[in-house]
Amino acid sequence: MNKKKFFDALTIGFALFAMFFGAGNIILPPIIGLLTGNDWNWSVTGFSLTAILAPFLGIIAVLYSGDEFTDLGKRIDSRLGWILATAIILSIGPLVAIPRTAATTFEIGVVPIFSDFSPVLSSLIFFGITLALSISPSRVVDIIGKYLTPILLILLIFLIFLGITSPLGQLEETNINGLEAFRKGFYEGYQTMDVLASVIYAGIIISAVKARGYVELGEKTKVTFMSGSVAIFFLLFIYGGLVYLGATSGYPINDSLKRTELLLHISNGVLGSSGTIALSLCIALACLTTAIALVCATGTFFSQLTNGKLSYRFIVIVTCLSSGYLAVKGVDDIIDYAGPFLGIIYPITLTLIIYMVVFGKYVKRKAPFVAAIITTTVIALYQFVVYMIGLYRESIFENRMHATNTIDRLNSLIEVVPMSRYDVPWLIPSFIAFTVVYFLGKVVFPKREA
Repeated sequence: MNKKKFFDALTIGFALFAMFFGAGNIILPPIIGLLTGNDWNWSVTGFSLTAILAPFLGIIAVLYSGDEFTDLGKRIDSRLGWILATAIILSIGPLVAIPRTAATTFEIGVVPIFSDFSPVLSSLIFFGITLALSISPSRVVDIIGKYLTPILLILLIFLIFLGITSPLGQLEETNINGLEAFRKGFYEGYQTMDVLASVIYAGIIISAVKARGYVELGEKTKVTFMSGSVAIFFLLFIYGGLVYLGATSGYPINDSLKRTELLLHISNGVLGSSGTIALSLCIALACLTTAIALVCATGTFFSQLTNGKLSYRFIVIVTCLSSGYLAVKGVDDIIDYAGPFLGIIYPITLTLIIYMVVFGKYVKRKAPFVAAIITTTVIALYQFVVYMIGLYRESIFENRMHATNTIDRLNSLIEVVPMSRYDVPWLIPSFIAFTVVYFLGKVVFPKREA
């Protein structure tokens, strides 16, 4: 391997790590560790599947299909692909993920140092910097990979090293067993939204690889895999370290527990009086790098969707303004209202990624992939409806007992589906739908290609 290829892969890998490692990625792992205690390693395993492996597969799925998500969408149906892409962009963009980066920066990075600072002013400053750095998309990877990420990594590694060598408390038994800890980590990985982001980031990463001269498919694939390996290594180390720090934090578990308060407790306990400042810098860098990448992705997507009728710069400005408005709501409110929506869009995207990576090279027909996605959508929508009924049970049912029995019956229909205990009830049914439609197509249309 020549030196240029190594450093190119390292720079792009650092950029990919920073794009993924944003607001949710730094506040979610510690609370997972706190809640799973002695079984923290099981929760890391579950979290890694949905927050590391699945996002990397998302990039590979796009790489196998072309250079960006729209190429992946064409493998199923162009219109369905654009609809799915729009839903993903809105969720990882101005509706959820981008506002959450600014809200996290304010709650952990600003308030502990400047307690009377205005959330509105904080949002304005954050998105002013984001706008300035994302207005030129061609420089995003270099800015993030060469300058911002190394500083972020050094700070996080230092925090984790001290937290492991001098833990704040001991690993304790909880009322959660290994399987439940795995499920907790697996489900919390959804909240990072990295699977959704991966299929969009893929275009940025692949463009960066091609810009460095790796245009031929073999070289492009090799450098992308190398970059992904760099990101995976650091993500696994950081996630595992943060989960362990949460498990050994000694922080009391109660109904009013806030993710941001736990993280502040850990940083102050490990780093002492300088912990607040160090964590503030970590948060600001992590959230800023992710916000820049997401704003760029949003601007590029909607500019392409409108065939240039809406310019990249106009969309970036609108995205920053709308995200700044929603950021004032706060981290926990954003996470709460995002949960049900992610419960629909996440399984659909994950289905597309898994089937494209596993079968994309061998199955050329569109119908089996569409069948798998429709099956997953139906199950995800059913779970969403049950969740909403449970949320608004008091206004729907007059009798509390009747409400509980109805919700239990609705949940029991999902619980009998294989793999539902692992929060992937769509996996087996979607595979059955894929297989049936594939073989049916071979019988009915033996010579027809997609």
